[in-house]
Amino acid sequence: MANKPPEFRELTRKECDELLARNHVGRIAFSYHDHVDIEPIHYQYDGGWIYGRTGDGTKLRTLAHNRWLAFETDEVSALFDWQSVVIKGALYILEKDGASSEAHAHAVTVLRRLHPDVLGENDPAPDRNVLFRIHADQVTGRSSSTQD
Repeated sequence: MANKPPEFRELTRKECDELLARNHVGRIAFSYHDHVDIEPIHYQYDGGWIYGRTGDGTKLRTLAHNRWLAFETDEVSALFDWQSVVIKGALYILEKDGASSEAHAHAVTVLRRLHPDVLGENDPAPDRNVLFRIHADQVTGRSSSTQD
């Protein structure tokens, strides 16, 4: 019996949202001048936003100059059986006090769905104390399948 050739297609927005909601590890890609970088992050998808956290460092200094980035997450079960979603949008740093305090409080609630001790006494990654969100301005998804 011959293998079925892969069928490639665009994902609907609903399929993209579902894939984003059921996964929690993705990658952000960002650039500054002629330097491009990509880093894995834990995230939670909520209401058209990617919520995450990071520590103070090079990534934040770079994004302070250019907050536009790409985010990607995938599900792969075989070479030609996969789904991938890419978001292009802006990163927003959420401050505990000030104009983004309400968004910061919401981010804490959302991120505690991943781990209940986020920003608490038993936080598993206490150095990641900078919260951010990425608005899903442009969302695209692709899939490949050899299934019937």
